[in-house]
Amino acid sequence: MTDQPLNGTDAPRGCPVAHAGVDVTRLYGPEAETDPQGIYERLRKEHGSIAPVLLEGDVPAWLVLGYRDNRRVLDNPRQFSRDARIWRDWREGHIPETHPLIPMVGWRPDCISQDGEPHRRLRGAVTDGLLAASSRGVRRHATFFANKQIDAFADAGRADLVADYAEYLPMLVLTRILGLPTAEGRRLVESCAQVLKGGEGALEHNDRIMQILSELTERKRTEPGADFTTALLEHPAGLDHDEVVSHLRLVLIAAHTTTSNLLARVLHLVLTDAARLAGLVSGQLNISSVVEEVMWDTPPLSVLPGRFAASDLEIGGHHIQEGEMLLLGLAAGNVDPEVRPDTGVAVQGNQSHLAFSSGPHECPGQNIGQSIIEIGVDVLLHRLPGLRLAVPSEELSSTASTWESRLDRLPVEFSV
Repeated sequence: MTDQPLNGTDAPRGCPVAHAGVDVTRLYGPEAETDPQGIYERLRKEHGSIAPVLLEGDVPAWLVLGYRDNRRVLDNPRQFSRDARIWRDWREGHIPETHPLIPMVGWRPDCISQDGEPHRRLRGAVTDGLLAASSRGVRRHATFFANKQIDAFADAGRADLVADYAEYLPMLVLTRILGLPTAEGRRLVESCAQVLKGGEGALEHNDRIMQILSELTERKRTEPGADFTTALLEHPAGLDHDEVVSHLRLVLIAAHTTTSNLLARVLHLVLTDAARLAGLVSGQLNISSVVEEVMWDTPPLSVLPGRFAASDLEIGGHHIQEGEMLLLGLAAGNVDPEVRPDTGVAVQGNQSHLAFSSGPHECPGQNIGQSIIEIGVDVLLHRLPGLRLAVPSEELSSTASTWESRLDRLPVEFSV
């Protein structure tokens, strides 16, 4: 990469020509929405394991495509910091606070925005709080809300398992974990989706999330309970108001969006494979093996935002300058031909996928998500006899944003 602008003009960082001399691909827009995997493979052929890309507003970044390079970035916070305050485009004023990328990549007073001792202090509070939450009946809550969601369509003989089930079940469980009223959960589903989608509504919906969680935090100061919010407020790490609210936001968005997407993908895989479906119904197949397969082939987050080069360095044959942003290509890394030359070979028992990240920032709540999915699938299959797809599998489609690819719908029929 050079700093010489294209077409002989002076171009500030943050514009499309920042990656001078190369044809830079956008990770947003029509092609990215319909064929993200095609983009990843084309970039791999053209650039190798690291490729220059543009985010919404033509903000430049590097997309890590190789499995081993993803591991290097995730496991080395000294070289690849999570602290967005060193992001050069933001530091030099090219990215305003009102940019729709800020909710996803901007700095916040939470554990995933920091490294070293600040990270360890905050991460300890989150880990302890989630451990306590997971011991207080996550599976019971998941069973209750799974049945409640199914009750709404059980007599109809048909449903859309995305809109009627997978989109809501994780959030409803999270309302119990966080100490929120159930009614708030249904409002928050839309807001979480908009934050990941980006665009004009991202900031407004992020503000709505922060307002709801700020009010929850103040309420729990005077009305503590057996919930994650109270656990953060009472933790010896001494989190202030902004730190508590930011971690509630982090858990809410990360846990809901990834778990709902993963649940939909698992149901899709089960309903398009008669052998898997029969194995799960009969108890001969464990749902965890199906989840594992989905995490390799269609991870809930395709791209993980935000690592920043702490100094000038070389990776994947490319020169990365201090302060430049790298994105972790989890979906691309999981199918890297160097580690999976044949994606048709079974991955059962292999948990080295990138779906939950890696290193010091690896997802701390993955066991909670796994429990919600296992219960969600089990209850559904045993409540709805004769469950089957209502359309040919080739009619099913997905829509992607920069960060994820979500199943549009999953129409099913069943006996009543």
